[in-house]
Amino acid sequence: MSWANISFSNWYYLFGLFLPLALLIWIWLRDRFPDLGYGSDRRIALPQDYGLAKSGFVSNVLIKLLVSAGSLMLAAAIVLWAGPRRLGVPQSERELTNIEFCLDLSGSMTIGFGEGSRYDAAMAAINDFVELRKGDAFGLTIFSDRAGHWIPLTTDPSAFRCATPFLDPKTDLPSGYGGGTEIGRGLRSCQEVLKTRNEGDRMIILVSDGESADLSSGQDEVIANSLAEDEIVVYSIHIGSGFSPPEVSSITNITRGKSFSPHDTESLKEVFQKIDAMKVVKLKRTYAEILDWFGPFSIAGLAFAAMSLLSVLGLRYTPW
Repeated sequence: MSWANISFSNWYYLFGLFLPLALLIWIWLRDRFPDLGYGSDRRIALPQDYGLAKSGFVSNVLIKLLVSAGSLMLAAAIVLWAGPRRLGVPQSERELTNIEFCLDLSGSMTIGFGEGSRYDAAMAAINDFVELRKGDAFGLTIFSDRAGHWIPLTTDPSAFRCATPFLDPKTDLPSGYGGGTEIGRGLRSCQEVLKTRNEGDRMIILVSDGESADLSSGQDEVIANSLAEDEIVVYSIHIGSGFSPPEVSSITNITRGKSFSPHDTESLKEVFQKIDAMKVVKLKRTYAEILDWFGPFSIAGLAFAAMSLLSVLGLRYTPW
C-alpha cells in the first residue's frame, strides 16, 4: 500500500501531533539541558523496587523507550481521531446485457423434440443459458397469434425455473395462446420492453418452430430497421424441421445477429453456447472506493499500550 493513497477525513486534527512530538523531544533531550533541572550534575540517587539494573547507556535508552510509550499512544489516538482513509483496489464490474427471450407458444411447439417436446427442449436450454449468463437481465415474452410479457427483465434466474410449468402448451397454456405464429408481433412486443432500458446492451433471442405471415410484404425489413434503430440485436433459433424462414434470417442480418437451426437437443445447447461466445461479457473498471484505514494505527496504539503496561510491571526504572 502506497502512503500516497492515505488521506484523513478530519486532517486538521493532525495538528494535535505536535503535543506528543514535544513530549518525545522532552523525554529524549532533557538530559542535554541541565538548566531545566534534569542535568546529570543535579541527579539524586533514589532507591528502586527490585533494583538490579545498573546505570549505563543501554538501560538509559531502554527507560526512555518505555517512557515514550505514553506519548506514542497519544499520537496513535490523534491519528485515529483524524480518520485515516485509503483508496481501495478498483474493481471490475460486469456490464449488463438485457436479454429478452421471445418464445413461440403455438400448438406446434408440442411436437416431439428429443425426449420431450419442442417447448420442453427450448425451456431447458433457456434455463441453462440464464444460469450461464448470471449477472445479465433476462425477460420472457410469449407469443402465438398474440403476445404478452410473462417475466419482466430481472437478474434473478429462479424466475425462469418457476415459470416453466405454467407455460407448457400441452397443459397449462395461458388463455388466448396456442393458435398461429406471429413472430413480428412477438418481436415488437420484446422491443417495447428493451427500448425502455437505458443501461446495457439489448438482445432478443427468438425461439420458434414455424413461419410467420406477419413478416411478409416487406414487414420483416420494417421491423428489422426499427429494432436496429433501438440498437437491439436479434438471434433466431428455429427449433422446427428445416431451416429458419428467410424473413427471420433477414431480421437477424439487419440487426447484426444470426440465425440457427438446431435439429436435436445437443445442437440446441451448442447454439446457446455459441450465442454466449458471440456476446462476450464486458467488464468495466469502477472507481476505487475510499475505505477507513484504522487497522495499522489501532495495532500500533495497542502495541504502545502493551509496552507501557510492561513498564508498570517492573521493566522500567521507577524511583520513589
